[in-house]
Amino acid sequence: MKTKVFIDGSAGTTGLRIDERFANRDDVEILKIDPEKRKDVEERKKMINASDITFLCLPDAASRESVSLVENDQVCIIDTSTAHRTEAGWAYGFPELSKEHREKIKTGKRIAVPGCHATGFISVVYPLVANGILPKDYPVSSFSLSGYSGAGKNTIAAYQSLDRPEAFSSGREYALTQQHKHLKEMKAITGIDRLPLFSPIIDDYYSGMVVSVPLYTDMLKAGSTVESVRDCLAKHYEGEPFIQVCPLDNEVSESGFLPGNGLSGWDGLKIYVTGNEDRIVVSSQFDNLGKGASGAAIQCMNIVLGYDESKGLNL
Repeated sequence: MKTKVFIDGSAGTTGLRIDERFANRDDVEILKIDPEKRKDVEERKKMINASDITFLCLPDAASRESVSLVENDQVCIIDTSTAHRTEAGWAYGFPELSKEHREKIKTGKRIAVPGCHATGFISVVYPLVANGILPKDYPVSSFSLSGYSGAGKNTIAAYQSLDRPEAFSSGREYALTQQHKHLKEMKAITGIDRLPLFSPIIDDYYSGMVVSVPLYTDMLKAGSTVESVRDCLAKHYEGEPFIQVCPLDNEVSESGFLPGNGLSGWDGLKIYVTGNEDRIVVSSQFDNLGKGASGAAIQCMNIVLGYDESKGLNL
């Protein structure tokens, strides 16, 4: 029997990508809503409760509304918005973090997919905190370089417009007031004491991102080195096909450059550890539309259904 799937918000960037990923899958039946009724509450309610799994690809307020429409307690909700990522009773959709995270996804009916910037940040900070290398009271900072697709349909259209402003041809830093919506989950999921100082940059390419966290070795666990930090991450993610911790001798260390769009179209994530005996930079490279959004959502669905986690994904 096919799994019935409804994508609430299928016209958005993430919704479209999720829909595309089901094109060659014969185990899924997509419940289609009449385009004219995609904002009709009663029609959405009907579709949600007729599904086995509903993906929410909506703004936060609309996602909360959709959850309130659930009457069928067998429906599994996988939410890609910010609305429920730190809510009690919701599994955080990053299975590689721990056995507990994967088990909660497997058995849960409410799953919140991580934010793209948060995915990169948490992928490197969580293991270092969990293994005692990064103190919880460390004043963590991070910067992130991302393609413009992560900002939604209106921004994509603006970047692809023939009469766009000249400023769009360069990287543009934003969230300058330190109020980025991913900060809350960055702190909550990693367990650090304070919100990180976070500087995201949107640049003139479609997809892919790099999130970096700089660290002083003398503020880490005594004796921490580039090698020990890399080894900690490699051990933490051992056997995880979606996350590759690269050796210190790699293509990036050889070229001296880490491109933001280097993994565009791939659904995994690579971690690089660089630096010297005094200062280390730990970076995660991935596709903001892949492991940072729709790819992560599909991976969570595969776990819920007991499938191979990479089914329908590009690894």
